[in-house]
Amino acid sequence: MQLTQYTDYSLRVLIYLGLYPERRCTITEISDAYDINRNHLVKVVHSLSQDGWITTTRGKSGGMVLSFNPKQINIGAVIQGTEPHMNLLECFDNKCNTCPITSACVLKHALYQARKAFMNVLSNYTLEDVLVQPEILISLLGNVGAAPNNPAI
Repeated sequence: MQLTQYTDYSLRVLIYLGLYPERRCTITEISDAYDINRNHLVKVVHSLSQDGWITTTRGKSGGMVLSFNPKQINIGAVIQGTEPHMNLLECFDNKCNTCPITSACVLKHALYQARKAFMNVLSNYTLEDVLVQPEILISLLGNVGAAPNNPAI
């Protein structure tokens, strides 16, 4: 099972914001810290804002912050929002399914159970659980957040 790059980047943004709760962070700053194309993050940040996970502010002193305390941000819920279908196989989507053995296939049922278990495990974790070693995470990101805010999002 593999999550999309979109989900990966969404989780990275939330982790970064969780490391710097005392101030607004910018897309450029996060892009630099993770060495991710800024344009990719623009869509991710917009979506996280639309879904209510983060709050964004435009302008010279703009940026983004978490909308909730990290212990209130459920990792499973975030992934469910960024991976709405998680169709592991074609047969998981009745509209696109062309497999002739779907009605008798045990594999589909096994993979459905695996997906459900995967999401159940992730639903037991919050962003706070991921941020247990903030000093190490910040040092691995090159302490980009210690620099003054970059231009607004």
